[in-house]
Amino acid sequence: MSTPAREPTDVSDVLVEVRDLEVYFPIKSGIVFDRTVGHIRAVDGVDLSIRRGETYGLVGESGCGKSTLGKAILNLEPPTAGSVVFDGVNIASLKGEDLRRERKRFQMVFQDPLSSLDPRQTVESLLLEGLRAHGLDTDKAATRARLRELMSDVGLPAVALSKYPHEFSGGQRQRIGIARALSVGPDLIVADEPVSALDVSIQAQVINLLQDLQDKLGLTYLVVAHDLAVVRHISDRIGVMYLGGLVEESDAAELYDIPLHPYTRALMSAVPVPDPEVEDSREQILLMGDLPSPANPPTGCRFHTRCPWRQETLCDTERPQLRIVDVPGATGHHRVACHFAEQIASGELQPHEVRAELVAEGFAAPNGPEAPPEAYIGV
Repeated sequence: MSTPAREPTDVSDVLVEVRDLEVYFPIKSGIVFDRTVGHIRAVDGVDLSIRRGETYGLVGESGCGKSTLGKAILNLEPPTAGSVVFDGVNIASLKGEDLRRERKRFQMVFQDPLSSLDPRQTVESLLLEGLRAHGLDTDKAATRARLRELMSDVGLPAVALSKYPHEFSGGQRQRIGIARALSVGPDLIVADEPVSALDVSIQAQVINLLQDLQDKLGLTYLVVAHDLAVVRHISDRIGVMYLGGLVEESDAAELYDIPLHPYTRALMSAVPVPDPEVEDSREQILLMGDLPSPANPPTGCRFHTRCPWRQETLCDTERPQLRIVDVPGATGHHRVACHFAEQIASGELQPHEVRAELVAEGFAAPNGPEAPPEAYIGV
């Protein structure tokens, strides 16, 4: 099936351009000599772009590869293949000192604020570390003023600089993590589940803080999350991941109003609606079976083993490309990786029962055949 050309995008408006990105982790076996017997395909051929000043939300169930994708974009997890062009520079090809110098422009906020902060360092030491690494600590008075400004930006008092991470609450520690990311003046921040470890009341405070900082500093965000409500609130555009690949991408409001991929529709149907009448009458999609192993993903469409709209033609044999679809209400920015997205949206194809299948676990090489499970006993 041919893929329509992408809608042209102003190149000067794009900060990050990801093309054919792959991140494979080798599976080792052997007692004396390690040998590679397969690969975990955590990220498998992802294309996306992030515009300057926007918030791009990345959602999907646990194990889909969204956190690995975020780290690969920053080269914290070296890509196996593909390119990540950040403001004209291919980050994926940089190493050593060249990569270290470029890191000043992109930073990360981690999921667990306690484990990401060194418990032996004060907040001041944590913030100074980045400034000194990039040669920004040249004037003591200016540095002191910068640290106070950072504390003010994230809503913490200046006296917090002399304290240690364990003396703060979870929400305050995440504010320190955000301040550390801001300390070197980045253009892009990748936030990996920034509020999942926090109480609901604190989540709203941190999300509002991120939005305020974006408005004030002109930041660009990639927010990785599994909470659809959080992503909807903060994102301009959203990408949905399943088993290492993007299956749908759209403006945030449009994705929630017109979900086109069967997996996206299943995710949306799992979000409770606080209205009994609406909840009882709306579409309910219960996915059967478990997420397939990324070490041995299904052929064809990765979602076909759990898809209620699966067809015998194409779905099992040909992997769909992320393409613009011709569906009423969908704009030219709405891309879907489904062979039959138009037929599903129009009602031409109706859902059918999906039976869970027991699949023998095996490992597949990136371009080779699967080996039988008995070949990997003891892996």
